[in-house]
Amino acid sequence: MIFDYFDQVREGIEFLIALGSIMGVLGFIIGLIFFIFGGRMRYKMTGVMIVSIILLAICGLSTGFKYFRIYV
Repeated sequence: MIFDYFDQVREGIEFLIALGSIMGVLGFIIGLIFFIFGGRMRYKMTGVMIVSIILLAICGLSTGFKYFRIYV
């Protein structure tokens, strides 16, 4: 019974790490697009790209792709 609880907690943490990985990739791509073509939003997108790189460093680059079975 207690092991079932820890399995659910582990699965929840694994989902959050995978979600963070996907959000980091999407944030970096959107930040890069707006950094190149954004004009006035260039400075804000620099912050988005830095936060995305930190998120990718913590969560891992391929973790979200493996968890959600996204094949590139």
